[in-house]
Amino acid sequence: MAATRERPPWTGDERTQLLGWFDLQRGIVRLKCEGLSDADAHRVLLPSSPLLTVAGIVGHLTAVEDLWFREVLLGEWGDGPGLGPDAGEDDEFRVAGRPLPALLEEYAAACARSDAAIAAHDLDDTGSTALHAVGGATLRWMVQHMLEETARHAGHLDLLREMLDGETGYY
Repeated sequence: MAATRERPPWTGDERTQLLGWFDLQRGIVRLKCEGLSDADAHRVLLPSSPLLTVAGIVGHLTAVEDLWFREVLLGEWGDGPGLGPDAGEDDEFRVAGRPLPALLEEYAAACARSDAAIAAHDLDDTGSTALHAVGGATLRWMVQHMLEETARHAGHLDLLREMLDGETGYY
């Protein structure tokens, strides 16, 4: 997944606009990680939230991509940290010893799996309730939720990056 700096077209259809904003936020996540050292990506800056690191956020976003578009939409268990029937609370944020480039590759792979699942469904399709009751939600709802989730964490990354090295900017 290439980081994008492009907003969706002003007059595009609903799907184009919705997925365009989602891709922009995903791209911002990657952009906030560019040029960051692995040590800084794992550095704890908020003592009250020791799992909220740049690397931890990337791990979390990877898991929620698979949670919503693999487990909830398709009804298939995910196999990464924080996924599956035996997942522990916040496991996806626990990324010690996992280099940032590897985490970003895993995030790109999860986004590609999500994109394939999304492309195969209409926005009005509902997911599977085989694993999660929320599978009764429409794909539209899932994408809107993931847009919100990704944007919120892109904002966290923006603040963490500024605290780490002074790097600022929307995109």
